[in-house]
Amino acid sequence: MAAEDKEAFLSRWSRLKQERPAEAALPEEKKAEAPAPALPPVENLTTASDFTPFMHPKVADAVRRVALKKLFADPHFNVPDLNEAYSGDWTGGDPISEELLKTLNQARTVLYREEEEQKKKDEEAQRLAGEEQQEQKDADGTTRQDA
Repeated sequence: MAAEDKEAFLSRWSRLKQERPAEAALPEEKKAEAPAPALPPVENLTTASDFTPFMHPKVADAVRRVALKKLFADPHFNVPDLNEAYSGDWTGGDPISEELLKTLNQARTVLYREEEEQKKKDEEAQRLAGEEQQEQKDADGTTRQDA
């Protein structure tokens, strides 16, 4: 059944293609021969002007670019959108303070690793010194009580 449907389809397609007039290709050639539209002077263009003729494929790219530069030089199009994430200049902000920077985990592990290690060593040394003093006090206290 599917083979019969394909044959019917193919025969109908072939018949329709042969019946199609050969002149269908002529309008395409006529479109390709169309001349470039008449362009207004670029100096007289405003934002209200029609820029459609400059977009025609027959217009030279240099002329098209000059017209578009004239259009987008207008302050109406030259204002950045404040809601656009990449439209602002984010390079000139207040620097992060040292106190805040030290609280950030990434900064602490990358920038302040040596300071943290030194602080741990100092705390460990103080703890050991405290333990030694406590042991000496305990040792001195037991000998006095025994004597």
